[in-house]
Amino acid sequence: MGFHVNAQQFDQWLAGLKEDYDVYAPVCIRGGSIYSDADCIRYGKIDRIEDVVFDKKSEYSFKEAMIPVSETLFYFTEEDCTVPPARKKGAVIFLRSCDLSAVQRLDDMYLGNGPEDFYYERIRSRIRFVLMGCSKSFDSCFCVSMGTNTASRYDLCVNVRTDGFAVDCPNREWAEFFMHCGCEEQPVTPDRVTENRTKVTLPENLSTEVYRASLWDEYNKRCINCGRCNFVCPTCTCFTMQDLFYTENGKVGERRRVWASCMVDGFTDVAGGGSYRKKNGERMRFKVMHKVFDYKERNGYHMCVGCGRCDDICPEYISFSRILNRLEDGMKEVSGS
Repeated sequence: MGFHVNAQQFDQWLAGLKEDYDVYAPVCIRGGSIYSDADCIRYGKIDRIEDVVFDKKSEYSFKEAMIPVSETLFYFTEEDCTVPPARKKGAVIFLRSCDLSAVQRLDDMYLGNGPEDFYYERIRSRIRFVLMGCSKSFDSCFCVSMGTNTASRYDLCVNVRTDGFAVDCPNREWAEFFMHCGCEEQPVTPDRVTENRTKVTLPENLSTEVYRASLWDEYNKRCINCGRCNFVCPTCTCFTMQDLFYTENGKVGERRRVWASCMVDGFTDVAGGGSYRKKNGERMRFKVMHKVFDYKERNGYHMCVGCGRCDDICPEYISFSRILNRLEDGMKEVSGS
């Protein structure tokens, strides 16, 4: 069901959510950039629709509003373990079609890749999504190439218009609000981009043979293994465990899981001092092939959603989209053609 909604009506709807939900969206954080005196676009809580930044891409994904960077799994003593309570409120998250596609990838990893993850499931079950219609593509986006420029699994979609907002609302409870506050009914479909400036073409014969290609050697020097590409990625799910001890004997404390990166030192360290991927080129190879090969072999679609944030954030100007486009030459190299 679609509606034309003005800013005042939208703010009334947001106010009605406060009792049960925290609402997150891309917002401008003044002076919050890693660069001096610069602003940044990141996820934060909103109270009014004017707080939402629609015309710029967030530097970090919705994931930081959904999955805690550091999460306590349980508290322990010598006698027992206690799981901390769930968040008191659910969350409503504004996000674009590529990020909504990323939610499906997170669900695959946390809910369908073996037993359901208890901690993720209790957060996920109380989240509602507002799709932000995309009227234009940003420079580094390649969502069209990855097939993530459209999305349908949302509770509400909002398109920005000069005189307000065009809203599609499959959520019946929310639709009743817009009907009762006098919003004009109209057919609405999500705005979407049909072409990106950045385009990606993956070889049809892509296989693990590309591991032997020389293209990975370049990243031994260029990549500084900072892990930024992983932390801004909406589909990266790796974490590490940390124990925090309250007593000297280590028998009272808490266990936390913390976001981790396959690109940083120590991620593949094992007992005895071994490490599976010591070179940065090897780490890059693993990340790339996970995003566009083995994940697709399991699930039928790529893990990468083409948001382009990894290209934007890299301090060494390494372009993930360019690496994907080099895989064709890598396959030709190893096949001798």
